[in-house]
Amino acid sequence: MRKFFGSKISFRSRMSILVIGLVLAVLSLLYTNFLARSLREKEQNDVRLWVTAMERVSYDAFGNTKVDPFVSHIVSTHNNIPFILTDENLRPIIWNRIPEDVMQNPEKYRRKINELTEQNTPRNLQLMWSGGHRHIIFYGRSALLSALYYFPYVQWLIIAIFILFTYIALQSTKQDEQNRVWIGLAKETAHQLGTPISSLLGWVEYLRSMNVDETAVTEMSKDITHLTKIVDRFSKIGAETVLTPNNVNEIVGETVMYFRRRIPRNVTLSYNGLAMAPVQANLNVVLFEWVVENLLKNALDALQGHGDIDVNISSSDKYVTIDVSDTGKGIAKNNWNRIFDPGFTTKTRGWGLGLSLSRRIVEDYHHGRIAVAKSEVGHGTTFRITLKRLMD
Repeated sequence: MRKFFGSKISFRSRMSILVIGLVLAVLSLLYTNFLARSLREKEQNDVRLWVTAMERVSYDAFGNTKVDPFVSHIVSTHNNIPFILTDENLRPIIWNRIPEDVMQNPEKYRRKINELTEQNTPRNLQLMWSGGHRHIIFYGRSALLSALYYFPYVQWLIIAIFILFTYIALQSTKQDEQNRVWIGLAKETAHQLGTPISSLLGWVEYLRSMNVDETAVTEMSKDITHLTKIVDRFSKIGAETVLTPNNVNEIVGETVMYFRRRIPRNVTLSYNGLAMAPVQANLNVVLFEWVVENLLKNALDALQGHGDIDVNISSSDKYVTIDVSDTGKGIAKNNWNRIFDPGFTTKTRGWGLGLSLSRRIVEDYHHGRIAVAKSEVGHGTTFRITLKRLMD
């Protein structure tokens, strides 16, 4: 079962992890860039050394190569870098680590020459064994350098993902801390209300013994009972939310009947639920009554003392729907979703928490849906709750 509000998370610990992670990521990035630059300089030096060695290769009068063993070693071992050696007309002579299909396809060959040119500036060389004609070597990066070259981008992506998840975690931490404040405030409120409620119960019994009008005493008892329910709601914040099968008609009806005796004379409150077949759903009665009460209070505020409220229950094979409609001032369409945000309110008083709590209760704990079904400024609003129906 879920709890009504969040759990404990250490904000300081998360901040420490964030700072340490960012420092390590930046240091790793800087070191990788240093390695990439160093390796690139080394490979450029290797190419220069290889070019120098190639320029010293020659042939004797019998057509045999004349080359120093050290030069021969350089020529034969520095072969991890892709290159193409061409004549001055860009005709390939020898190549290394270049796919054969590229060399055989003129279009691919041209693109490869351009690619190598972008990676490193081509070098000219004079080969003794070719009569001293000018040649050009186009060379790129080794596989290792290419991996190091792109690795910083991978690191930046990892850092970005890390920052995103850290931001989400910190936002969750902030929300959890706010939730803990509200939980503490709610439980303290419930505790503080316990004493005056007990005292009021005693006064009601005293009034009954004094032969006061029984109707007034009965209504006072109903108000005390309702106040006890409110205390129960606040005490359940932070506790497990248990759902049980219940008759939706009766639960909604009890709240409607309570409000009927306490609304202004020029307001009409109608309800169809008691005249239709019972509809079952999994509910937490205390919390769901809170939702219906919030919607009725919003409707009364929208009417400003004059108009109609209609509470209508309907059902299908899968769902039960509760509509709360009023003929009040209505809601602008751009605010239909915003009214469920904590703190958003169009009233001059209140904290803007009623609808936010209602959405949390309906959607997070009853796995249902609450939304503005329709609204027109100056003509009224309909809020709709949709729950999964339990079949008999």
